[in-house]
Amino acid sequence: MKFRPCIDLHSGQVKQIVGSTLKDDPSGENDLATNFSTDRPAASFAEMYRKDKLTGGHVIMLGPGNTTAAKSALAAYPNGLQVGGGINTENAKEWLDAGASHVIVTSFVFHNGQIDMERLKQLVEITGKDRLVIDLSCRRKLNDPTGPYYVVTDRWQTYTDVKVDRDTLELLSNYCDEFLVHGVENEGKKCGILEDLVVLLGENSPISVTYAGGVKDVSDLDRVKVLGKGRVDLTIGSALDCFGGDIPYDEVIAWHNKENE
Repeated sequence: MKFRPCIDLHSGQVKQIVGSTLKDDPSGENDLATNFSTDRPAASFAEMYRKDKLTGGHVIMLGPGNTTAAKSALAAYPNGLQVGGGINTENAKEWLDAGASHVIVTSFVFHNGQIDMERLKQLVEITGKDRLVIDLSCRRKLNDPTGPYYVVTDRWQTYTDVKVDRDTLELLSNYCDEFLVHGVENEGKKCGILEDLVVLLGENSPISVTYAGGVKDVSDLDRVKVLGKGRVDLTIGSALDCFGGDIPYDEVIAWHNKENE
């Protein structure tokens, strides 16, 4: 099991936000719950991850105005970071050429609530299976709090009809190298991980999968290791001290290094 670092970008700045408060409407900016914002360049975080030999981390562009910052991070750690946010057949090659190890896709391959297999296959032709990550960020329906998790798109506002389950994971594993799964309800809230989602991923994903969302202290690393049977990697954002939280980044690095000796 690995710790996977992240760089979340919003309006060109490194930020940590509460994912469920994202909106497409610019007038909704005041509703955005921001945990952390810094003028420290994205490239500086990328250099830190490179120095600590962390692989498989992701740069996520939350909306417009992030291209320059994202490309600077990729340049600082060539082939060491994945990139996501608005990826499609028109720009995927550009991002790989800019130094991304993988591109991460969500909304482009989901259409009218379903998986758009034609679009997915077109994307794989460009990237190759081994350089594509599918983001299956998900949430439960508000009226069914113990029901299945559904993939959400468009900044996590739009529910698809696609459940995150064994069938979906097995089907999509034929087209990508990894999955990235944000537990949207807990994302950015430091309220604890979605344990049942981690168990589901550990039991059912045939390929590498990274969970993100709700980590509150360093013990969650061990919790994910147990629940995910060592098969689910973990991203920590808002809870890390480098993003204004309480968990020492150096402590997480020590855990990761010991785990991957």
